[in-house]
Amino acid sequence: MRKGLAPRTRANVIKLLSQVLKYAQRRGWCRENPCALVPRPRVPRSSDIRFLDRDELEAFLAAVDVCAEPYGHIDRAFFRTAAMTGMRQGELLALRWRDVDWKVKRVRVRRGYVRGELGTPKSKSGERAVPMATRVAEELRGQRGHSPFLKDDDLVFAHPETGVMLPLSPMRRRFKSALKAAGVRDIRFHDLRHTFGTRMAASPNISMRNIQEWMGHRDYRTTLIYADYEPRENESAMVDDAFS
Repeated sequence: MRKGLAPRTRANVIKLLSQVLKYAQRRGWCRENPCALVPRPRVPRSSDIRFLDRDELEAFLAAVDVCAEPYGHIDRAFFRTAAMTGMRQGELLALRWRDVDWKVKRVRVRRGYVRGELGTPKSKSGERAVPMATRVAEELRGQRGHSPFLKDDDLVFAHPETGVMLPLSPMRRRFKSALKAAGVRDIRFHDLRHTFGTRMAASPNISMRNIQEWMGHRDYRTTLIYADYEPRENESAMVDDAFS
């Protein structure tokens, strides 16, 4: 493996090869997994995140062309739900109508779609319930009104013609196009999750414990990162008062 690759890239390559070899072991194609003996490079924890502020998020969502067939209405519901629940891309793709609890206004995260496979969250903290904001509920009801796939086990964000999962590459291109049309900073799709984390950390009524539970973080230190990026509105005045 080339020495110039970043530690995270090397770690991801080793992990992928190990998964391939584990599959081969299960099928009886090989006896051992040599990757199990390879030390994983240490990946430094990064606290540098990107996100959209409140005005940027609204501009971005307004720039999504909901009239564009066949994905327009799906895209806006998908993007808003990502930004206002903090759910990961794979969790959104795997979301079923049975996971949307209209009565108690919660979205239940029970599955994920990672590297082409459906599965349950890896950790106990991954299975969780996230509050469903009014605008998310309205968006999902609108999506339900457009979708022909409405059984409990049907996907919320299903392909409008086949009912299978949305193709990722075209969706990411539409995501980037909406960002450009809105004139906001360029972010990754995963940064919508960071947008949720920073907005929640900015609220004086929401505890870090709440945020940790809603986002499914195993490590509390991961949650604390958001507090540095979206300070609460009165913090500066509080410091002024302390020194006056």
